[in-house]
Amino acid sequence: MTSSFVAAVLAGFGTGLSLIVAIGAQNAFVLRQGARGHAVLAVVAICAVSDAVLITLGVAGVGAVVTAWPAALTAVGLAGGAFLIGYGVLAARRVLRPDPSAALTVTGPDGGSARRAVLTCLAMTWLNPHVYLDTVLLVGSLASDRGDLRWAFGAGAALASLGWFFALGFGARLLSGVLARPKAWRVLDGLVAATMLAMGGMLVAGV
Repeated sequence: MTSSFVAAVLAGFGTGLSLIVAIGAQNAFVLRQGARGHAVLAVVAICAVSDAVLITLGVAGVGAVVTAWPAALTAVGLAGGAFLIGYGVLAARRVLRPDPSAALTVTGPDGGSARRAVLTCLAMTWLNPHVYLDTVLLVGSLASDRGDLRWAFGAGAALASLGWFFALGFGARLLSGVLARPKAWRVLDGLVAATMLAMGGMLVAGV
């Protein structure tokens, strides 16, 4: 394993981590699922595998195709914005009308079904145009600058995504003591609502 290969992997890892660490709708959702201990593995796997697929497409050059068809990003932006706004409204409703019994279930399964969590995660991941801009276009273009080492760069970015989502999803359980308090859940739901409403509004306004 040459030093240039390692450097490309590390560069990809740093780039991928910088793109996903910022608080966003997907991260907020993973945090909430992780804190409740509900469908965590499925949600984390969906996020990590989805990023790996999109990064692979970007490194393979699909980013150029997406750029040539801007109508695709417009359609995804409208659908994703509407979805995020709807989810944000539901989170805001939980803040205004909290369910104390639900707030105390951080050590057990959530009342919602695993199927619902999976579908929500899929929609939140694939209906967010920023995901395509970051993983397909940005990572793809940066990887292309690496020439023959572009796949090493892409692998580093995919590893960053995998590590981050597993740490976020399963690490959230460490906060279970704090999140057992109803007020803490209201704060978390408030953060989720503000994040998703803001991102959804920006997506709709930007298309």
